[in-house]
Amino acid sequence: MALKGDRHEFDTDISYFMNEAASRGYLVSVSTQGSGSAMDSASSLVTVAANGSGAAVLGVLLNDMVDIDQTRQHVNWHKDEVVKGGKVTILTKGFVVTDAIAGTPTAGQTAYLANSGKFTPTSATGYATVGRFLSTKDADGFAKISVNLP
Repeated sequence: MALKGDRHEFDTDISYFMNEAASRGYLVSVSTQGSGSAMDSASSLVTVAANGSGAAVLGVLLNDMVDIDQTRQHVNWHKDEVVKGGKVTILTKGFVVTDAIAGTPTAGQTAYLANSGKFTPTSATGYATVGRFLSTKDADGFAKISVNLP
């Protein structure tokens, strides 16, 4: 679990697909892009970037991406699951409580993209600024983060 229910979704984007399994609460970046509005273009893809350097961050993944055999089980809508290859919801403005954090943040620090789609308080050349930490990590490793992406 990488995302708790305590969040405010001020602005979201639903114009991208995702072709890999991933957990909600991680930052996603552009993999390939469509042209024009590209709302239903299969070339509008996001990914959890293994290396965040130079990645074009779009926001926080709000769905669990699963790779399941739908002839044997169905998607669990109560967990907000989406089958690999489906459309995802991406938070671009608001706040989340997640454990997808590398490093030890303190409240007020700037949040940056880290490798593997995590948040980090450590600035590095080529890694995007994504928001601000609103708390430190709790005993389970979760922290509140304000996300503010254009």
